[in-house]
Amino acid sequence: MKHGKKYRAAFEKIEQGKLYGYDDALGLVKALAFAKFDETVEISVKLHLKKSHTVRDTVVLPNTFMGEKKILVFAKGEKADEARALGATFVGEADLIEKIKGGWMDFDICVATPDMMKDVGKLGPILGRRGLMPNPKTGTVTNDLAAAIKELKAGRIEFRADKTGVVHLPVGKVSMDVAKVNENVQTFLGELERRRPSDLKGDYIKSVALSSTMGPGVLVQFKVVKE
Repeated sequence: MKHGKKYRAAFEKIEQGKLYGYDDALGLVKALAFAKFDETVEISVKLHLKKSHTVRDTVVLPNTFMGEKKILVFAKGEKADEARALGATFVGEADLIEKIKGGWMDFDICVATPDMMKDVGKLGPILGRRGLMPNPKTGTVTNDLAAAIKELKAGRIEFRADKTGVVHLPVGKVSMDVAKVNENVQTFLGELERRRPSDLKGDYIKSVALSSTMGPGVLVQFKVVKE
């Protein structure tokens, strides 16, 4: 992959092979950001996993940085009324399912009550490939709509390990104070460590890197966060 002149210039300012402390790494990411917009700071964590392992969950970061998400709730009857009262952006059942089948995707997160999943499951090919399918493991299939919507509005973010065992997560903006971004980083690493497979031996986290949207990655001298 070819990179532009600004990327290459930023890359050259990183001491290759060096593992930076979190604050130093974040300071470098901020200093090397070159885009005209407020770039997102992302963490990439390489995990040691077996083929049988799945790491997928959600985390609420202490310092919010993303705009309010459009929340769609599949529910009917009293639960639909509850979802509307709680501030869900879109609420419905068969009507929304048909709308999505027709190509409408103007939402960011899907939540469903358990009784709706038989019908919502038909949207698997559409929602699944976009990472939007409601799932009990991430708290998006639930009857406790109040808790789910409250956390989603507070910035709850889903994370999952890809096929290569890497988890990517946005943790802040370049414009944010390093301390606030680092607090988000440590919160996420703590949640990730708590999802360590019980039968895994040896190191769980293999490497940690921080980067901005357009910039190169900076390797971190990480310490595993324990409970």
